[in-house]
Amino acid sequence: MTSQRIMHNSGLDIDRIAFFGRTYTEYLSMFDLDGSVLKRGRILDCPAGASSFAAEAHQLGLDVTACDIMYNHSVNELIEKSKKDIQHVFEKFDEAEHLYVWDYYRNKEDVIALRKKALKLFSEDFPAGFKEKRYIHGELPHLPFPDKSFSLVLSGNFLFLYGDRLDLDFHKACMKELVRVCSGEVRIFPLVGLDAKPYPYLDEILSFLDFAGVKSEIVKAPFEFQKGANQMLKISL
Repeated sequence: MTSQRIMHNSGLDIDRIAFFGRTYTEYLSMFDLDGSVLKRGRILDCPAGASSFAAEAHQLGLDVTACDIMYNHSVNELIEKSKKDIQHVFEKFDEAEHLYVWDYYRNKEDVIALRKKALKLFSEDFPAGFKEKRYIHGELPHLPFPDKSFSLVLSGNFLFLYGDRLDLDFHKACMKELVRVCSGEVRIFPLVGLDAKPYPYLDEILSFLDFAGVKSEIVKAPFEFQKGANQMLKISL
């Protein structure tokens, strides 16, 4: 978490890394997922925030672990934090609405409703899931998992999105760590910042991965909310 404020930014002007989440259905579109991908083995969602992907996937019999820096807090604290962050973000939203497209969502109220739905499903599953170690407290770039623990790693709405306050070295360290815990594929979405502009050091990230002997590519995603945010980084191991 950080208190650094985005200054002189034409994008979404928020003063924090927001803790809220997306639903299972949103994940399917953001990361272009289908049954053949989801059933390959263990899946890591990191940082998962208050997303309901792990909760809904568990109900479908999928093996998903959610990891986040905030998971050392009680479920009531997480609910309160997420509600405050949803309110903060969408109070600022109208100033940046020109940076969004309304194909997937109908309007702002639709987005808020899905954020609240994700929070409800997440919070209902978290207490039992934490005991079952489906929710793990951890912080990038140092995750509490052995090498090659997961066949698929998903990382959404953190890396690149907050590139104005998370520097290139941090991004490289996170890439290295996500690759370390994965035996199959890493998918990261989106590739733009809060201003809807492409992450300026993406070429450096691709070169870094190439130098490390890791295959990576930018691929189209069947999802777009921020204008131009319809691509993800796919890393194959």
